[in-house]
Amino acid sequence: MNKKYLLFFIAQLFFGGTLFAQYPKMDKLLYGVAYYDEYMPYERLDKDVQMMKDCGINVVRIAESTWGTVEPQDGVFDFTHIDRVLAAMQKGGIKVIIGTPTYAIPTWMARKHPEILAITRWGQNQYGPRQNMDITNTDFRIYAERVIRKIMEHVKDNPTVIGYQVDNETKTYGTSGPNVQALFVKYMQAKYKTLDNINNIFGLNYWSNRINTWEDFPSMNNTINASLSSEFAKFQRQLVTQYLAWQAAIVREYKRPNQFITQNFDLDWRGYSFGIQSEVDLFAASKAMDIAGIDIYHPSQDKLTGVEISFGGDVTRSMKGGKNYLVSETEAQGFPEWVPYPGQLRLQAFSHLASGANMVSYWPWHSIHNSAETYWKGLLSHDFEPNPVYNEAKTIGKDFDRLGPKLINLKKKNDVAILFSNEALTGFKAFGFGGGSQTAYNDVLRQLYDGLYHMNVSCDFVDPTSQNIENYKLLIVPLLYAAPDSLLQRLNRYVKNGGHIIYTLKSGFSDENVKVRSTHQPGIIDDACGIYYSQFTIPENVGLKGDDFNLKPEDKKANTWMELITPTTAKVLAYYDHPVWGKYAAITENTYGKGLATYIGCLTGNAVTDKILANAVKKAGLWGADQQLTFPVITKFGVNAAGKTVHYYFNYSNKEASFTYPYGNGKELLSGTSVNSNSNMLLEPWGMKIVEVN
Repeated sequence: MNKKYLLFFIAQLFFGGTLFAQYPKMDKLLYGVAYYDEYMPYERLDKDVQMMKDCGINVVRIAESTWGTVEPQDGVFDFTHIDRVLAAMQKGGIKVIIGTPTYAIPTWMARKHPEILAITRWGQNQYGPRQNMDITNTDFRIYAERVIRKIMEHVKDNPTVIGYQVDNETKTYGTSGPNVQALFVKYMQAKYKTLDNINNIFGLNYWSNRINTWEDFPSMNNTINASLSSEFAKFQRQLVTQYLAWQAAIVREYKRPNQFITQNFDLDWRGYSFGIQSEVDLFAASKAMDIAGIDIYHPSQDKLTGVEISFGGDVTRSMKGGKNYLVSETEAQGFPEWVPYPGQLRLQAFSHLASGANMVSYWPWHSIHNSAETYWKGLLSHDFEPNPVYNEAKTIGKDFDRLGPKLINLKKKNDVAILFSNEALTGFKAFGFGGGSQTAYNDVLRQLYDGLYHMNVSCDFVDPTSQNIENYKLLIVPLLYAAPDSLLQRLNRYVKNGGHIIYTLKSGFSDENVKVRSTHQPGIIDDACGIYYSQFTIPENVGLKGDDFNLKPEDKKANTWMELITPTTAKVLAYYDHPVWGKYAAITENTYGKGLATYIGCLTGNAVTDKILANAVKKAGLWGADQQLTFPVITKFGVNAAGKTVHYYFNYSNKEASFTYPYGNGKELLSGTSVNSNSNMLLEPWGMKIVEVN
């Protein structure tokens, strides 16, 4: 990498680019699909446009996968597919979001510059899969900038283009070759100044890992030092932030004021969207975007719960401080096991809106006939003919168009937030719980989130950089394993000033450099929690006792990890039920100043976790009418553009459900019928109601 690019990278990593992100004005719900003319086995563009119009589709995403067709040879450009689609969509009155095609490099580039393929800790990537390149490589950046500018020059004046998507589900793809290692050394020099600082902060005397000259700075690919590996992971996340800001800055040179820039961020993957994305700093990376986008995929049929839709929406809305967002991709049919039951596609689409989405877009429009994703089916199956899912999508399109003015730009104000931390996630991952446990950070976070979801407690997400933490009445803090003193002191002040907080085990354990604190645990937050411990173990046949949870013994098992807690000022909510460990507290609650801190010292089952959450919600004064309903009946609410409150009610089950509607008189928007306060409301299996209060 040349010196110019090196200095550019370091400056961007520390100071970022000049950001001009501006939230777009949106006055119409977007209902879309991803469309790939270049994949089609025969000519059918006009028919597709007509079928889209019949379905109520009003926007398509194109071009993010087209580098090999847009630039078939080095410097030779062909915009045929883009031009065809733009012309057809303009004629059909369908808007277009253009993607920069940089996540999959063409074959000629791999031949000319094999070094563009990323070197990872496992060796160099081979050509074939997408996202196999080194996003820091100078030649890659030159080619990427050229193709972005060529596309932008070509499409910027087209009136049907409403926005641009930079790259696609971007991550570092594990890039860690010599050039990336050299960048990391420069980053460490700029951040820590001297090797003495680094050796001391990261404990590098261990196993002779001490670094005595900058020339000796080793590769991070096989480091045994969790502090260094966590810092390298943070550095890699910053590469993603810088890369996306760089692309957004290029696009911003061309885009019109009424066009937006977005990115389709994704989440941790467990065969479906699951938790916080460990490879991307979502809050930082989204700053360069005008509007945040998200890809949400989830189980279906009998496993459809709506929780992944809610989780992804809450994270994405929180990226931009509560602003509405785009669902850039979600499934129509997807994997064979995801083909939805009748009614589920509607339920899913309106569930996205209930969390604040202004767009729902399916991936893709059409199933693909020969590729890695042949059996990831689109809205249309391989025969391209109408099918039950397409026919149901038509009803969604009509309702989006009819009810859009009442449902767009839904504003949500929550009093509960979950504090997540990429640094804690990475630091904890280095060691985990041990004992062969596969339980990860996101498992703990999702247990807490799912518990709130099931009891209809809406929440936002905050991270350590958030300026609005103190605005919430209840803060849930899972596995805050790595955190600076300043954050923990801030959280102590939050409680002292009247906030309610729930910590889980392993919180406060190490500093921001994953260096374990040399004090009683939990470090610093022991003041607010009123406890301490110095020992922990893995539970075997350990339950809980002395609690008032009113649960069966089998529901009160401790699992995976337990901290042997001694209370100082805390009230004990549960002790361990064990002949040796029985004198130690498992769950505590402490009054600190004007607030309350709950500490969970072991991994508990869902039943206990739900009891703890419900207790905290009640003591924070947040238990209300919505909490009289529980899963599978899920309710969400917000304020629409007219200033009226909208209540969504969803039935995530195959059985009919009924409840008493508790709010003011209003109108059920789907049917147009009046709804009176305290009237009985019936939800069909996989059904829903939307009430706008008068």
